[in-house]
Amino acid sequence: MEETWYRHTLRVYYKDTDQMGVVHHGNYVNWFEIGRTEMMEEAGFAYHDIENMGLLLPVLHMDLNYHQSARYNELVAIYTKVGQFSPIRLQFDYEVRRVEEEAFATNSEQDISPTNKPSGELLVSGSTSHMWLNKKWKPARIDKTAPDIYALLQKIGSRQK
Repeated sequence: MEETWYRHTLRVYYKDTDQMGVVHHGNYVNWFEIGRTEMMEEAGFAYHDIENMGLLLPVLHMDLNYHQSARYNELVAIYTKVGQFSPIRLQFDYEVRRVEEEAFATNSEQDISPTNKPSGELLVSGSTSHMWLNKKWKPARIDKTAPDIYALLQKIGSRQK
């Protein structure tokens, strides 16, 4: 199965940087969440829909690898895909990349778009691991509680564990 990455672009704002104009490392955590939320919406299983079903998807683990710094006023693309998953757990993989103005402009009409390969200069890579829970904070099997979402994960997920 070919991987499907979802791309969301943004401009680095002054508020996201330190005195040197470099993006503060903590902002990448927010960018991962933006990428994940936008990817889920585009793929057809938005957070608000999941929560309306009585399901929660908290972060259990986060991994970030810093390769290069993003700087003030640069354009970046947050690439997100479904990584490993099971009926109980779900992993998202991320790449934040510096992109040129042309890549940003082509994304303005549709802010998130699926692609098969991330492009641009790699800045940060990482992943987040999540667990499906019910409203009582007990593990919930997504294949039983929301089989349509599980089927969608099987369709867009890159691999299953």
